[in-house]
Amino acid sequence: MSTPPAGTTQKRLLSRNDYLAPLPIPTGEEPSDVLNTIWRKNDVFVDIGNYSIASAVMTIWPGVMVFLAMSYFTRNFIPDFSQNILMLGLIIMALPVFFLIQGLFREVPLPVRFNRQRREVCIPRGEDEYWIVPWESVTAAATQQSSVSQAGRATMGLLIIGFENPDPQAKDDNKHFSFGFNCGGGTTAMALWECIRSYMEIGPQAVPKAAALNAGESLRFYIDYMRDKAKTRGWILTLLWDGVFGMFIFNAPLAQYLQRKKLYPPPDLTYPAIIEWSKPLPPEQWAKRSAELETAIAKREAELAVQTTQASEDRP
Repeated sequence: MSTPPAGTTQKRLLSRNDYLAPLPIPTGEEPSDVLNTIWRKNDVFVDIGNYSIASAVMTIWPGVMVFLAMSYFTRNFIPDFSQNILMLGLIIMALPVFFLIQGLFREVPLPVRFNRQRREVCIPRGEDEYWIVPWESVTAAATQQSSVSQAGRATMGLLIIGFENPDPQAKDDNKHFSFGFNCGGGTTAMALWECIRSYMEIGPQAVPKAAALNAGESLRFYIDYMRDKAKTRGWILTLLWDGVFGMFIFNAPLAQYLQRKKLYPPPDLTYPAIIEWSKPLPPEQWAKRSAELETAIAKREAELAVQTTQASEDRP
């Protein structure tokens, strides 16, 4: 499955695709785990998961609140409308809520494990099947799609990471695997990809810590999260957005609680061969970058340095 070279951007009227790998060169964005995808991290490997019950809660909750609010505030002067809007809300939101509840009882999918010492990736494909693919063969792209309506322009995007089955005899339906992250595309997707790329190319110190997944510490985590945001945008905006909107419009505390309850502890890879594969190696046995990647990274870093210099000179 061929893809354009990393660093290539394809723009159309209502879409944009940024190709990030292969080869995994710097994006210029700071690593940011916006979806809490880092489930486990140490000096040998990082486990990346894309299970997010929190996103489902924060998507469904505003709709539920809108229908309840409309029904509540019209109950005294338009009783028929109040009852009708409540029934309409029940019909519209019943299916999403059902799928959300169903998801709470399903097993959490296994994470993908990136081993920086071996420069390989383990992709679980079943109880007894997994792939081991070279890190430099992984594909990644940030994609955005926009739509225009009477309500204005709406943009959605994904970070898509793809892998190729190393078995040349694999069947057509088992040759490729990819997983996507609903992070909005663009720079946000690049920042999320940088969590993986920086871990593999720089080290564990270059990326955020694994998300605190203790289900009993959701409120404390949310408070710590707000304190961290307040350092960059101030307490007024933080309390307005993460406090008022986050708590009452999106019910972020409930979303975080359910996410941590499902992911504490996060699922582990228990294949005997992968347990051995995940053990640390002596530094002299660590895999090295290919010469092609070394050249590509050096070229990209030079381009970013020029962009940074030009940006600083353009500032008044």
